[in-house]
Amino acid sequence: MAQKKAFEVDSWLARPDQRISIVLLYGPDRGLVSERAKAFAEKTGLPLDDPFSVVRLEGSEVDRDEGRLLDEARTVPMFSDRRLLWVRNATGQKALAEDVKALTAEPAPDAIILIEAGDLKKGVGLRAVVEGADNAMALPCYADEARDIDTVIDDELRKAGMSMTLEARQALRRNLGGDRLASRGEIEKLILYAHGQKEIGLEDIRAMSGDVSGASFDDAVDALLEGKIGDFDTAFTRHCQSGGPPFLVLSSAMRQLQQIQVMRGQMDSGGRNAASVVAGARPPVFFSRRKLVEKALERWSSDALSRALTRLQTAVLQTRRRPDLSVALARQALLGIAVESARLGQR
Repeated sequence: MAQKKAFEVDSWLARPDQRISIVLLYGPDRGLVSERAKAFAEKTGLPLDDPFSVVRLEGSEVDRDEGRLLDEARTVPMFSDRRLLWVRNATGQKALAEDVKALTAEPAPDAIILIEAGDLKKGVGLRAVVEGADNAMALPCYADEARDIDTVIDDELRKAGMSMTLEARQALRRNLGGDRLASRGEIEKLILYAHGQKEIGLEDIRAMSGDVSGASFDDAVDALLEGKIGDFDTAFTRHCQSGGPPFLVLSSAMRQLQQIQVMRGQMDSGGRNAASVVAGARPPVFFSRRKLVEKALERWSSDALSRALTRLQTAVLQTRRRPDLSVALARQALLGIAVESARLGQR
């Protein structure tokens, strides 16, 4: 089988098999797919900024123009001995799979095919074609685990000539891992923030992550999104007892759910995963909250989000009509959403 296990991918990319002319990188971590694709492209030795040596194609473009990849692969290079055909955003399109199948049967000696794809099902379409070929390689890219995250952190620290305290590393590690490029970008921003220091400490992590631990109503909304009913009730009670209006929690919850509803729509319409949508969100999501938002996106459907927002809007109206009952009315509405979140998380 022409495939590698997830933990074998980096070692293979360090020394690619020269007999392989078709490389498929796929998986839910689009950032990792992109980073590894670039690493493989650099290994070809071709100038990546030369349009005569590197042809960049979109998966949808190949699918619309049947035979496009075949034609490009069989075109004789004019200014180099071979060309790199780099296909991005593939989703297992039928035409692309057919072209790749033809190229596995009759390889193009002057072309290297590099394909970036999302999460592909085993034994189906493009992935099945590549895994069943002798001249192709399928490389899975899954979200970073703790060991992988430490490797990325160490890599960026080494480049900057800096170190990091254990407490800072533990705090940073908790907020990384959904998307490789997003994780690397956050580490680079942290290093830039701490420029001139030899060591990054916990205070630097807190400063860069927009730490809002003192804002109890934010704690209440986060607990609500995670379905942590007890934590929500504690944070909401603390907020109200300190004199904070319950409307702040309602409005913050509405704002968060509206943002999640927009991102959920992007997932549903574009076939993207939660980590990719959160990494590209505008305005950006603080990296300390990215995992929380990613889990909320995976947990809540568009219909469930609409129901929750309707409940919040009703609660806002009720608290304006009965300000004397505002705490009880807000607690009831928010608690109902926390219970629903907990239920959805058990599916």
